Amino acid sequence: MSFSVTEPTRGTKWFAGILVVGYALITITPLLWIIATGFKSGPDSIAYPPKVVFEPSLEGYVNLFTERTRATQDMLDAAGPPQTWYDQIARDQGTVITGPSRYGERFLNSVIIGFGSTALCMILGTAAAYAFSRFRVPLKDDLLFFILSTRMMPPIAVAIPIFLMFRQLGLNDTHLGMILLYTAVNLSLSVWLLKGFIDEIPIEYEEAALIDGYTRFQAFYKVVLPQAATGIASTAIFCLIFAWNEYAFAVLLTSGTAQTAPPFIPTIIGTSGKDWPAVAAGASIFLVPVMIFTILLRKHLLRGITFGAVRK
Repeated sequence: MSFSVTEPTRGTKWFAGILVVGYALITITPLLWIIATGFKSGPDSIAYPPKVVFEPSLEGYVNLFTERTRATQDMLDAAGPPQTWYDQIARDQGTVITGPSRYGERFLNSVIIGFGSTALCMILGTAAAYAFSRFRVPLKDDLLFFILSTRMMPPIAVAIPIFLMFRQLGLNDTHLGMILLYTAVNLSLSVWLLKGFIDEIPIEYEEAALIDGYTRFQAFYKVVLPQAATGIASTAIFCLIFAWNEYAFAVLLTSGTAQTAPPFIPTIIGTSGKDWPAVAAGASIFLVPVMIFTILLRKHLLRGITFGAVRK
């Protein structure tokens, strides 16, 4: 029996292209709207009907990174002329800057906890996946199912037990506690994804390395890891996205020292209520690290798992 592959017609290509472009526009519109809102003034951000064309302003970013207080005209006159451009923006709102906000600290906490848990998850997940793939582990299938079953459970179901356990261990509101928690949650995903990639790497490569005098660790480091780079990169992105966006555990287990950006951004309040330009500005900046991380790893995502090698 023979099969023939027919080339899609020009009309089919055009139809597929229109669908892809349409889907891309639909999915990217909310993101563009958030970014645009960050450059609106307060009245423009809540105008109805919504303003698509508006005069750009850095009011949202100034409000995001500063603490301000409402001032009377006498207080503004006594304070003298504004010294910087952001002082001028605050004065235009009838406020004076009293100091920096805590967004920078919360953003740094997200970087430490997100990337720290992702790195730890990759180290433990790769080692566990290699063991399940290459060695005879007793009750392997049962263990793999148990690991996967932890991912099926909604986080809120274990939130209170984790809170009580962390309180007893002194891990509440600490960077170490959040890194360990996010690592435990993501480990099941990383083990299953990485095991699938390592299974695709022919074991003959390692056997040849062992015959050449390599130790098991050297064969793993110099043979398996380069071939599994695609799987490690894609798994790292998934783990980082979860740790970066996680909200429920961050709200329950952090309040000050280790609080991340997701629970902090919704609490940004302006002088007259919710400061939507500042919220949008914080959300826009929050997207940047994950985008950069994904772009840096894109070459691994596009490369085949055994690129340049002959499969079994």
